[in-house]
Amino acid sequence: MIPDLSTATWRKSSRSGGNGGQCVELALIGEYAAARDSKNAEGDVLIFGENALAFFLNATKTGRF
Repeated sequence: MIPDLSTATWRKSSRSGGNGGQCVELALIGEYAAARDSKNAEGDVLIFGENALAFFLNATKTGRF
């Protein structure tokens, strides 16, 4: 099932500086999380289940991507 993103509240890190740089925005939609590029808000969105999001965030923090 693809969650309805029309009412999603997108958030980005407070460390992003707000200058439109290379940021990822996240939104929680029910049991899913969505991620998108802040520079292309109308572009593609990645949808994660809870376990997949935890893996993705951990892998990103540890430099696997």
